[in-house]
Amino acid sequence: MSEELNIELKKPLDKMTAKELRQLVMDQLPMITGASGMTKEELLPRIKEVLGISDDDDQKVSPYKDRIKKLKNEIKEMRTEKEGIEGRSERSRMRKKINKLKKRTRRLAAAN
Repeated sequence: MSEELNIELKKPLDKMTAKELRQLVMDQLPMITGASGMTKEELLPRIKEVLGISDDDDQKVSPYKDRIKKLKNEIKEMRTEKEGIEGRSERSRMRKKINKLKKRTRRLAAAN
């Protein structure tokens, strides 16, 4: 159905908001009509159909999902612990630890 479509995406379709998806359709996919009145749930399958993306491709679960969840729980605990700390240097040290864990979760999420 589609000839070679050259679509530039800044992020995955599933991560885009309904507003971003509508804008994408209006700017780059004129063959989809009525996009301004559609919800995200209605837009996603239509866009994937036009681009030739199957739902199986997007449903990959990260092998690091459990580890990411564990790290995020650890970050939550550290944040509540940080609020009880009085010393500025101790709070700064805790903030740096939290930031390291956040970076680690981002790297794991990008690794799949």
